[in-house]
Parts: sequence; C-alpha cells; structure tokens
Amino acid sequence: MGLDSASVGSATIQSAIRLRMASLGLNQTEDYWETLRASNEELQELIEAVVVPETWFFRDPEAFAALTRVISEDFPAHGERLRLLSVPCSTGEEPYSMVMTLLDMGLLTERFEVDAVDISVRALVRARRGAYGSNSFRGGSLAFRDRYFERGPAGYSLVDRLRGTVAFHHENLLAPDFRSGSALYDVIFCRNVLIYFDRDTQERAMRILARLLAPSGLLFVGPAEAFLAASSGFKSIGQSMCFAFRKNSIVPTAPDAPPRPRPAATHRTFFKRHDRQTINRSVPGLPRPPSPPVSAVAELARAKQLGDLGKFAEAVKACEDHLEQRGPTSEMYCVLGVVRDAMGDLRRASECYRKALYLEPGHSEALLHLALLSDKEGDAIGAERLRERARRSQKEVRK
Repeated sequence: MGLDSASVGSATIQSAIRLRMASLGLNQTEDYWETLRASNEELQELIEAVVVPETWFFRDPEAFAALTRVISEDFPAHGERLRLLSVPCSTGEEPYSMVMTLLDMGLLTERFEVDAVDISVRALVRARRGAYGSNSFRGGSLAFRDRYFERGPAGYSLVDRLRGTVAFHHENLLAPDFRSGSALYDVIFCRNVLIYFDRDTQERAMRILARLLAPSGLLFVGPAEAFLAASSGFKSIGQSMCFAFRKNSIVPTAPDAPPRPRPAATHRTFFKRHDRQTINRSVPGLPRPPSPPVSAVAELARAKQLGDLGKFAEAVKACEDHLEQRGPTSEMYCVLGVVRDAMGDLRRASECYRKALYLEPGHSEALLHLALLSDKEGDAIGAERLRERARRSQKEVRK
C-alpha cells in the first residue's frame, strides 16, 4: 500500500494483525505471515483492518470553493467533457461533494464525469450504497443536504439524480497500471493520503498523478502535502487554504536524489477557517488578552498561508510573534499546533492543541487533531472520546 508504518502508527498495525490472527484462529505471527503471503483475500482483509475511513461532505470547503472558481473561468472554453478523479475516495463523501459542486454551478451531468478510486472494498460498498449517517454532515452550512439527500429512519440517502454520477473503482494508486488507458483528468483530488507514505512512495505517487493530470489540470492535495506538491514540480494557484496546484515542468526524481523533507501525518482539517468567536480566557502564566484588533485577523491568515506553502519555520515565528504581542487565542494556538504537527514535533503540537482547548473547550479542530495523536499513541478509547466531543461541539454550532 505504500504506507509508512511510522505515520500510520505501530499500535494501529499491531491491532489489525491481532484482529486478523484471532479471526483465523492463529497464535503465531509467523503462521499469519505465511497465510498472508499465500492469500490475496487475507491481504485485502488486513488492508480493511488497517484503513479506517474518516471523511465527511465538503471537507475543507475552501477546496470546493476554489474548484468552483477555476471551472467557472476555464470550463466555458472546454470543448470536451470535464473529467474529475477522487483518489482515495473512501466512502464517497468527497466525489459526491465534487458532483454537488458542479451541479450547483448549473452544469448538466452529461458535461462531466467523476471517477472515484479506493483500495478498500468495504468503503466502496458503502459509497455505492449512498446512505450516510449524521457524522458525514459536519460544519455550519448543511443546505446541500436538503437539496441532495432524503432523510430516512437510518440516516440520509442520496436522491436518485445523484446516483450513477460517480463511477467507483477498486484500485491501488501505486499499482504499475493504475488508470492506464484512461483519458487525462482535468481535476484530481488526492488529499491526505500522501502524508502516510514514505518518501520514495510519495515521489512515485506524485509522478503517477502528474501522468494522469491534463496539462492545464488542477491537483488538490491536503494541507500537510502542499510542500510535497511544490517540491515535486507543481505550482500553487495562489488561493489561500485550498491547496490546489497545476503542473509546472514536472521532473521525475532521480533514484539517487537527496532526501526531501516530508511533512509528518496530521489531521485533515488543518488551517480550516472557524466562524465561531474565539473565547479569550487566561492561560496560567499568561496575561488575559484584550479583544484583538482587526489586524489580528490578517496575522492569523498570514500564519495559515505560510503553513499552506510548507514554510513551517516562518509559520511558527508568525504564530509565536502573534501570541507574544497580542496574547493567547484558541485559533492561533490551533494553527501553531498544526504547524508543529506537520514538522513532526508531536509533543509540542499536543501542547498547543490543549492550550487551544483551554481557551475554547469546544474547539472541534483541536479536538480532532488530538484524537489523531491519541490514535498514533495507541489510545483508541481516548481518541474516540475526543471525536465525540468534537461531534457534540459541531452539533451545537449548527444549532
């Protein structure tokens, strides 16, 4: 799969292996290893045990806003059908969000096609079913749910006109023949999976994405992957917090090239804008801050932008300067935590998230970031408690 065990977390892998061994009645790791080597079916079962879907509709909405802007400018002159790819697509929330974005723009379904790929068979089964629980709907604006879903006793189901708008495929991004023979894509969403690959696999994946992307196409990556895209020959479109890139003289990396810095795995909602008013409470040892002036908003935006561009040292300085001069705020501590997270400094990242929560106990981003760190430390129970707090907070915001 290309996953870096250090990024996924050894506790997650060990737990998955124990689960599969128990299901097969095996006691020795060596016996399971031999079974795994001999059975493609068991390999898929282990993949299912390791991969834990965590997604929702319109995750990081800035990306979909950028998609709307770019297509509005470029698509009128596009003579063929617009082709889009979501990889990995998980349980379908991302590709369906892409479809809803295009429909909201007024595009007819015959003007575009969306392919969605994932390595998990179970995730694809759920995606094709098109039925979702409340956890798939997060954030402050859920008007799309009324337009594109029907409510039932078990949750929400896609309306009939959305069914069939996405073609789901069980494939591995790293397979030598991945999407071979496919026409080039105008838009590719490949978000928050590259951070879990080792360096060589990251570079290989970027070459594959470059091969599949049309010359003027658009690649969306996750926040912590922006530096990887920029260092792989892609050029940012310059729109803050959308993490969108175009091809710019892609040059394959030589086998003996020096190692490139790779961002550590972080939660997928970094740098996401909050509309809630920050609650200013004093942190022990720090003075109670005054209400921040308008210019503080610009400083926060600048720190986020530096993080988006992978300029982590500059982002840290911007955050720390802000905190020293203006006092503590939950938003800036969360941004600083995300930057520390991307740099691999998990201890200090955790401290920043906890300070953000001290200032604003219901800060859902900080809660979700801490949940991911707890997962990596093998504390599944603590991680789930944090996610439940985040879900309650998001429900309160929607009210």
